[in-house]
Amino acid sequence: MPTAPAPQNTDELHQALQENDRRPYGRTRTVTAEELVDAAEQFDDPTTLVHALLELQEAYTYGSEPRKSPVVFVRLLNLLDEQPDVFDERLRHMLFWRFKWVAGALRALPEVPLASLRQWLTEMRDRYEKAGLGLQPYYGQAYQLAAHVGEGTTLAYELWAGRARTRLSDCEACEICERALHHLAAGDDERALRIWEPVLEGKESCQEEPARSVSYALLPLLRTGRTDRARELHLSGYRGCRRNPSMAQEVGRHLEFCALTGNEARGLELLSENRSLFDEVDSPLDLLGFLTGVQVLLQRVERLGRGELPAAGYAGRTWTVAGLRAEIHARADDLAARFDARNGTTAHTDRRRARLDRAPLLTALELTLRVRHLDDVAPAAPAAPAVGAVPESLPELIVRARDLDEQGHPDAQACWARLRTLAAASDYRHPDDPAVGPLARLRADLLSDEANRADEKEETDAASLHEDAAALYEDAGLPGHAALERACAQLPAADATGQGSASAEEKAAALTDAHAAVVRLHEETPGLAPYLEARMLRLRATALGLRLQTTGDKAHIAPVLAEVDLLHAFATRHDLPGQISGSLLLRASTHALSGDLPAAVAEIDALLDRLKTHGPAWHLPRTLGLRGRLQLALRDAQTAHTDLTEGLRLAADWPADAVDTAQLHADLAEACMRLGRPDEALRHLTRSAELELRRGSRTEAFCTYSNAARLSLDLGRVEDCIALLDSLLAEPEVAAGELDDRLVAQLRLTRARALHAGEDLKAATVEFVALAAESAGWDDDPASHVMIAAETALLLGESGDFARAREVADQALAAHAKAPSYDQLSSCLREIARVQAERQGPDGLADALGFLADAGRIADEARAAGHRPDGRSLDTALAYEHGRVNAYAGEYETALAALEKALALLGDLGADDDRVGEWAESIRLAGVVEGLYLQRPAPALTRLDAAIVRLTAGGHTEEAEALASLAARLRDEE
Repeated sequence: MPTAPAPQNTDELHQALQENDRRPYGRTRTVTAEELVDAAEQFDDPTTLVHALLELQEAYTYGSEPRKSPVVFVRLLNLLDEQPDVFDERLRHMLFWRFKWVAGALRALPEVPLASLRQWLTEMRDRYEKAGLGLQPYYGQAYQLAAHVGEGTTLAYELWAGRARTRLSDCEACEICERALHHLAAGDDERALRIWEPVLEGKESCQEEPARSVSYALLPLLRTGRTDRARELHLSGYRGCRRNPSMAQEVGRHLEFCALTGNEARGLELLSENRSLFDEVDSPLDLLGFLTGVQVLLQRVERLGRGELPAAGYAGRTWTVAGLRAEIHARADDLAARFDARNGTTAHTDRRRARLDRAPLLTALELTLRVRHLDDVAPAAPAAPAVGAVPESLPELIVRARDLDEQGHPDAQACWARLRTLAAASDYRHPDDPAVGPLARLRADLLSDEANRADEKEETDAASLHEDAAALYEDAGLPGHAALERACAQLPAADATGQGSASAEEKAAALTDAHAAVVRLHEETPGLAPYLEARMLRLRATALGLRLQTTGDKAHIAPVLAEVDLLHAFATRHDLPGQISGSLLLRASTHALSGDLPAAVAEIDALLDRLKTHGPAWHLPRTLGLRGRLQLALRDAQTAHTDLTEGLRLAADWPADAVDTAQLHADLAEACMRLGRPDEALRHLTRSAELELRRGSRTEAFCTYSNAARLSLDLGRVEDCIALLDSLLAEPEVAAGELDDRLVAQLRLTRARALHAGEDLKAATVEFVALAAESAGWDDDPASHVMIAAETALLLGESGDFARAREVADQALAAHAKAPSYDQLSSCLREIARVQAERQGPDGLADALGFLADAGRIADEARAAGHRPDGRSLDTALAYEHGRVNAYAGEYETALAALEKALALLGDLGADDDRVGEWAESIRLAGVVEGLYLQRPAPALTRLDAAIVRLTAGGHTEEAEALASLAARLRDEE
């Protein structure tokens, strides 16, 4: 089925060819190119057919279909021979350039005899000589064939590299890569890297470079100790080749790099992202390189004992690492043997074996902000935290779990996890032991533990789990335990009641009712064991503490403290260290909630002294964490950092969930930001997010990762930001739509901004346009649509698509009417106007002024609404932009008048006025317009000299120097 209606004339066909040229390489572009060739054959216009055939050959070449590219080229050669006048100078240049493409395509096909490859090179030489063209490109292809075969490379290299370049030589970047690879093959890493430097630095580039060179340079960089550079280039280079069939070999080398640097989990993640390459790569040579890189990765994972892990492979079945490695081994060995049989050497088998035999170069190189391990790849649930005292005997294990649970000891988690596994087995036999009790009690214990973990994660089923556990305890003849479970159900039930649009009063009422229900259960259940009664008392205090947190009502403080005093007295009387500590922690939290931070710190300090003497030790990390948060509230970031660091050190002795290590990392990130240590903050944010993810708090984890991504972008770590977000957006729940769509949109927005910052304008534009279309449907959040549409319009303007920029800007203006965003929208409109005037000059002036007119209306609205701008005055910024836009369009008198208006609006500034920079810039541009463009240097110098004196007197030397430089130029030209 055709992808689009067939063109009805040659004009429509040329337009369709241009549109197809803007598409990414792949099946859609290739199929469209095939259809356009069919359409071109219907017209009696050989020039149009030539253009269509050239587009089709390009699609085949960069779509990794080498078998088809030579066939198209032969048609073009026949047209050249039959109708040479059809080919103008540009078309002849393109045709002769593509001799090299065909040579590369034939090398990639093992079924093409070596004699045919050499015959093609002879044809190329003959054609070049007949056309009077230099032969350096021919010798370049002769060298590449020698390097491919593995014979005669030294002489072939000298014959090529010693010749002067011609117009038909490969681009500088590609030739640099070939020269570097020659020395790399000879074992000279340092020389290869020196040759590569202009490409790796981005000074030379093309369609394939620097991505191709980067993939080869990664291992030499590691071998020469340049690990940071290798890491940086892996992130940027992989993004340049991922999911691209024509760069499958490059993807394979990035997978190999992961395998040899202790990043096997990242390698499997990237393999999954490139799964389509197994079926899309039609080039045997590219496929051999890709499969060998994949095998290096899978072989490494298997040698680590993880051959059972899932792996992304050929479509149609599921694969394990071991199974896919065996399949690839056979296929790649066959491909290498076919090339060697064609070439009459063992070069490809030898090179493949050398890659497979490489030992890891580093045990662990941290490649991304999101550090992954092979355990994160496993489909099974994460293992329970290991402790040294889990008994082997089942009765002892049950008794031990209950004893630890009564104490609130973190090691109880591991015991319950082990028991849950044992009890779920089909052959489980419950011990007939009075000390253990009936199976119903064990099942109640396990369900209670599950409910408690659901409580910690604020899951919606926590209340029902507690109720189910209560029923099981009743069946087991334990009414006290049942009462406690019903009491535990009250808080999550109250939380559910207060969700959504509930007011603070409604939430407080729900918590008041929950407290009353717990009190009633407490009073109606006599004979509670002390540890159960203490938990009941703690629930009472917690309910009222949550009520105080919800309302902030000072009348709610005393009831909380009264309940805390009851708990503390009871726990002291019965010597329950964990509950004594808990009561003191609640008291400190209550003081903090009431706004008495010094009293809260005093309570915490007393508690820390007690914990160090009497324990329990596992309460120390949380207590230090609370003290750190209090110090942050008191604006003492250094003390907070000290407390939180110590808390994190002590937390290492306990399971992360039990001491909330994730929160410690998050709070440390905040302390580091306040101390001006953003890189350290970034490490803590990512660590916090990963811990949240491992304990199943996925929304919180993604929110924290989103913060980390934005921080990394603010720090200029663009590739780190993109790699982190690519990893997150590839998570299964994102693809399945299970994560909150607004959170996913925030991740995509940050990624789009990072792509823009990384100067990948095309990819950034695609993402922004998609987000703008999606956010247009957010009727409940027009402010976000204003923000996204405004940024999208600006990016379209920077891309030169001013018509679409106008359309999207109008969307932003419509959303702005519902949710005003004066500063950002005005700024974006002014910037689009500037870009259009700068790019199009007088031709773009009318449209540019249209954008400025919209910005003017926004400034009027802001003034009428009493809006105070965050930065520059909207009116002065608009006047300045009118000056700049008119100057770009050659309307110099209008530009000067606008700049003088901006200066008048700024007025007479004081020495410390933060608008000095804006004033000086307006003076500078006015001087340029008046002195250079209008050729009136005298008044321009008068203005500049006065400003220089004023700026110098105010100590603004940088601004004064810029104006002095312009004044000197004007005097030189007088």
